[in-house]
Amino acid sequence: MILIIVFINFFFANENNQTKYIENIIDNTQKKFEIVDDFEVKIKIQLDIPAFRMPKKKYKAYFKQPDKVKIKTKGFGVLPKTGLFTSPKENFSKITDKKLIWSDIKDHIIISGEVIADSLKIEFPNEYTKLTFKPRVEVSVDTLDWLIKSVTTKLDTLKLIEIKNEFKSVDDMVLLPDRTEVIYYVKDAKLANWLNKDINSMIGNQTKISSDMIKGTININYSDYKVNVGLNDKIFD
Repeated sequence: MILIIVFINFFFANENNQTKYIENIIDNTQKKFEIVDDFEVKIKIQLDIPAFRMPKKKYKAYFKQPDKVKIKTKGFGVLPKTGLFTSPKENFSKITDKKLIWSDIKDHIIISGEVIADSLKIEFPNEYTKLTFKPRVEVSVDTLDWLIKSVTTKLDTLKLIEIKNEFKSVDDMVLLPDRTEVIYYVKDAKLANWLNKDINSMIGNQTKISSDMIKGTININYSDYKVNVGLNDKIFD
């Protein structure tokens, strides 16, 4: 009995330590995100998605803390919503049951958790489907620079979405995204509907992604940053 009590106490102590460590990781990534008060940046998008055609598209994006975003483009265009310009704190608030996974990459750690169903862009046919659809997400954090390097969403062992970020130094003061690759793995109509909603920031059209798409890639490149320029709130009206 004594050994069982000791084991239980040891288990919960480790659980508490892990929770505190995860909270510390999230706090550090959030503080790094908040270093930049505002910025404007040019964005170039290239899609490689079956049954969906769009030429390379250029945007101009404006961001101001804590959550003001404005994206400008001429004519038809698409920009994926997943994770763009949202804070680490907001992104992590969409997952529960957070656990640590040790990464094979030096100075990286992975936080794994279950995606909260209400945060998903899916119209569930009924409450049972909503309760049983439980994708998990793995977030890889660079613990030297406190940056989110990748986010992978899975359903059981099947990958749904994978986001990979590369960063560059801007004005020798901050690290900001240089390139983002978003990879979608879709095999049925329900998930295709999710994909449609996720990338549907379209102007003047409502094209549908085919439900038999297996893999699609969106490459996002960032250039010509202007950081901490004191953007006027009217830009975001």
